[in-house]
Amino acid sequence: MTNSNVKILVVDDEPPIRKLLRVGLGSQGYAISEAPNAKTAIELVDAEKPDLILLDLGLPGMGGHDLLRKWRDDGLDVPVVILSSRTDEAGIVKALELGADDYVTKPFGMNELVARIRVALRHRLQQQGEKPVFQTGDLSVDLVKRIVRVEGKEVKLSPKEYDILRILVQHAGKVLTHHFLLKQVWGDTTDVQYLRVYVRQLRQKIEKTPDQPRYITTETGVGYRLREVDGNGA
Repeated sequence: MTNSNVKILVVDDEPPIRKLLRVGLGSQGYAISEAPNAKTAIELVDAEKPDLILLDLGLPGMGGHDLLRKWRDDGLDVPVVILSSRTDEAGIVKALELGADDYVTKPFGMNELVARIRVALRHRLQQQGEKPVFQTGDLSVDLVKRIVRVEGKEVKLSPKEYDILRILVQHAGKVLTHHFLLKQVWGDTTDVQYLRVYVRQLRQKIEKTPDQPRYITTETGVGYRLREVDGNGA
């Protein structure tokens, strides 16, 4: 699917933001439609079947969280990228747990936003199952044999460390909340300190510079993301 075939619905009550996105994303070849409120957004989703939605949380009337909840409860599987203020960590976490695919904080750079859009679209458009061997930079993870290698050398991980890495690999490029990772790995604990300890140990084993991680990055106040990098670290 080329950019010119991708329809994006922008849901934001601020005309300057909508104009910025219309011009910026339009220049990238995306087809843009706009909604200033939830009512119009619901109508456009039904009428136009967008491929991706950019959703502001601070909408008048029905807010962004309630609109997202309605869409997911109704079975809408379109990727949703949240537009949020930089200080609204709780709102971001709530949106991700309601089914948002990613987020960007205002003010945002167009290159960052386009990268988030591409990741969200790729996850939803790829219908094939996960690849048995995941590769990013010098890190490879064999999801069948449960073998992890860095620069070709096998790295021994504990079961919990591997589980965390496996889940990050399965959602590579996406931010995963602390709560999501805790539930997937531990099931019943809500103590984020468990997660921090194991992520720190995991970084010690797979990162060249654990204090400046190349692969497992921290989304402050939200969770973690496994970056997909090339061989040069870009």
